[in-house]
Amino acid sequence: MKWLEGRALATIPSRGDQPLSEDYEIEIEQLPLDAWHRANGARMVEFAGYHMPIQYEGIIAEHLWTRENAGLFDVSHMGQLLISEDGAAEALEAILPSDIIGLPVNKMRYSLLLDEDGGILDDLMVSTREDGIYMVVNGAVKYEDIGHIREFLPDEIAMNHMEDQALLALQGPKAVEALSRVVPGVEKLFFMECAAFGDLWISRSGYTGEDGFEISVPADRVEALATELCAQPEVKPIGLGARDSLRLEAGLPLYGHDLDPATDPVSAGLTFAIQKRRREQGGFPGAATIQKYLSEGAPTKRVGLNVSGRQPAREGAEIYAGDTLVGKVTSGGFSPSLQSPIAMGYVSSAHATPGTQLEIDVRGKRLSATVAPMPFVPHRYHRKGATK
Repeated sequence: MKWLEGRALATIPSRGDQPLSEDYEIEIEQLPLDAWHRANGARMVEFAGYHMPIQYEGIIAEHLWTRENAGLFDVSHMGQLLISEDGAAEALEAILPSDIIGLPVNKMRYSLLLDEDGGILDDLMVSTREDGIYMVVNGAVKYEDIGHIREFLPDEIAMNHMEDQALLALQGPKAVEALSRVVPGVEKLFFMECAAFGDLWISRSGYTGEDGFEISVPADRVEALATELCAQPEVKPIGLGARDSLRLEAGLPLYGHDLDPATDPVSAGLTFAIQKRRREQGGFPGAATIQKYLSEGAPTKRVGLNVSGRQPAREGAEIYAGDTLVGKVTSGGFSPSLQSPIAMGYVSSAHATPGTQLEIDVRGKRLSATVAPMPFVPHRYHRKGATK
């Protein structure tokens, strides 16, 4: 299935990847784990200004291993920010649409960075700590995010780009077994909870749809931690290719593909990031547009698509209802778990109802597709109060 591996390479987020001119070169940085990845057989590619591990033994094998066991991902290219000083939460609420003031210590929320029209500049995670508000932003746009946030934060609010920290994600149904041996106590966290464990900051979260953890670790300690985690029988290192196919099955949008400034939280189905108080009070970028869409409905919706046959529909493929163009694919590929092609895209709201029959144009060939509920593969988060 070489074609799947090629697809995964093509859909790794690339908003920060700029075309090279003859007289312009991007400086490629090294992750703290660069040598470790190479020693463990990773195939490295350039992405977001770093050499990144795209795969080890193959995307499908790594994908299925993570669904059944635990996969260790290096996401150290992402930006880690700490915003502190009194008034930080209030100041962030002028920038983000989420309820930051009401977020208890050691809890986290998914949020969005929006422009004045409600367009999505990035998606991010926000956590409260004793020493400030911790945020993780996408690697491809982290320097743009930092500039944007700094521009709108009052001068007295400090923002620290934590460049001396690495970030690992341990994902899969056996992640808790493996990590609790290395870091006792993490098993007490529930989904979207976080806490300090010595010099580690750990949240029970991730972007694969599986139970799992994200671990912020001092860069000079990350190699020892990665080695110790991969010594656990449940854990293998996993590349970014499988991370992309896992998040697509989980119905999770990827910035630079499913989300960009031309999309808004209502069309994208991300209104859960805007809590009731913020929806009612507004006071964040793009509030007028978003409140209108919340009230009247958005003209387009992000939907899942089950594609007939075995041929995947790629990003950019046009979606039709009869002869009428109604949308475009934003992510697509072959699902290793379902053994069939799946896709995600935006269609006009009139064609977004699950079960709607559509067609996708793939290089002049029409593929039948059905609007499907997401996630394609059920989430298995460790939620408080959930029954198993």
